[in-house]
Amino acid sequence: MSFFQEKQTKLNGITVHTVKTDKYKTNTLVLKMMAPLKKENVTKRAILPFILQRATERFRTTGELRNHLDELYGASLFADLSKKGENQIITFRMEVANEKFLSEKTPLLEEAISLLSDILLRPLLKGSAFDDGIVKEEIRTLKQRIQAAYDDKMRYSNLRLVQEMCKNEPYALHVNGEKDQADDLTAENVYEYYQQVLKEDKLDLYLIGDFKEAAAGEMVKKYFDFSANTHAYPETEQASKQHVEEKEVIEEEDVKQGKLNIGYRTNCLYNDDSYFALQVFNGIFGGFSHSKLFINVREKASLAYYAASRVESHKGLLMVMSGIEVGNYDQAVSIIKEQMAAMKNGDFTDDDLNQTKGVIRNQLLETIDTSYGLSEILYQNVAANSERTFDELLDGISHVTKEEVVESASKIELDTIYFLKGKGAQNNG
Repeated sequence: MSFFQEKQTKLNGITVHTVKTDKYKTNTLVLKMMAPLKKENVTKRAILPFILQRATERFRTTGELRNHLDELYGASLFADLSKKGENQIITFRMEVANEKFLSEKTPLLEEAISLLSDILLRPLLKGSAFDDGIVKEEIRTLKQRIQAAYDDKMRYSNLRLVQEMCKNEPYALHVNGEKDQADDLTAENVYEYYQQVLKEDKLDLYLIGDFKEAAAGEMVKKYFDFSANTHAYPETEQASKQHVEEKEVIEEEDVKQGKLNIGYRTNCLYNDDSYFALQVFNGIFGGFSHSKLFINVREKASLAYYAASRVESHKGLLMVMSGIEVGNYDQAVSIIKEQMAAMKNGDFTDDDLNQTKGVIRNQLLETIDTSYGLSEILYQNVAANSERTFDELLDGISHVTKEEVVESASKIELDTIYFLKGKGAQNNG
């Protein structure tokens, strides 16, 4: 059984991915723009989508643009940023009602494609730069977004772990850019960077819903032209075995609850055959409420307010996040290390294995219940330069053996222990 069919076409320098399905009541457009993370561009790139979605040549104020969305039967538009491996990705997402359900025959899909094209290719300019007023407002908002990651100590400790663990690697850069670069942004230098983006980014447009694919392709051809785009492929890391030395970083801030974050190198990437086993490993180790971290660190030992792990499969990292009393630091580190050792020793049951595979399967099926989730699953392939289908993903997870999980665990190496504690607090209570 195939859950959906994805068709890919290269048109005018953009890769168009269509998924024709009557599962959703709306049609969704998701535009993904990928470029390597670079210190000199990271902050310009972080502000760019938010400037672009504010106004266009046709809709010269944010109010006009939002009114137009309302006229398109309440269409929605969102901009977002993410990191996958060493790449920084801009996402624009639009959702419009499916015109076949309307009494009036408004060409909603074409209107949406046209508007998305306006946002990307015909932004509001003042002379040969972006609108200075919009840029200044967005700089203020960007600083608030960057600051929010520092104010939320759970996010901050994870950010600090990544900065320490990936020093001198592009992945250490924050997706929202660097606060000290925000004041250097101008309407001119961001516009200059935007022109580079149009020439160099890897561009992928997802159209998901119930529409005529040939007609949709013609609309994209009509409204989008990136024929000058070099269509650079993403920089995918090689999961080459690197020398890892365990390090410990302890910092003090005004926090009531200690944040213990531990980073491991998995030596496995999304493209690798062992990816499926790593996902199952993570589920048993710390990914779900039946996992070893949850049960042994949080429930049995009552050492943590939360304890979980997640995998960054495009960078080859495994991150453990937990909130603990400062006095429980040594004991918590010790129990987390014990859970990793247990995984490496195959100390888990067939029930653990089967339950985890079932939960991962359900999670994947839930993800494709929304059109945006479906586009995210499909985009994993683009980010990894891979061609794995959704059916292969489900199949791969279902066939993982205990031996493969143990083998996957054996490649995992502890890299960095990061602990954020309250000022003057003693680690050993």
